[in-house]
Amino acid sequence: MDNEKLQEIAFKIILSSGDARTLIHEAFKAMREKNFKMAHQYIDDVNEALIEAHKVQTSLLQKYAEGKKIELEIIMVHAQDHLMTTMTLKEVAIEMLYLYKEVAEK
Repeated sequence: MDNEKLQEIAFKIILSSGDARTLIHEAFKAMREKNFKMAHQYIDDVNEALIEAHKVQTSLLQKYAEGKKIELEIIMVHAQDHLMTTMTLKEVAIEMLYLYKEVAEK
């Protein structure tokens, strides 16, 4: 796989996970405003953005599994880091939504 194609894949992962991260922060804002329905909707929308990132990532893994050589590029390391951080942040947001709801009910 050439470097240009690898960079394109990396930027798609960064873009999709960046979109998801923005939605997570919108969910946090909605939680602070006690708009739990909207917070839940943002988190659902995060899933769609992450699915897009995973599709791109999976296509890269399939190429690797087929025996195609993939050179390590720093942009791909950054893309993977961005995606994993966003996935972790999503898990935190789900837990925080639960906690915000619990506190609001008391």
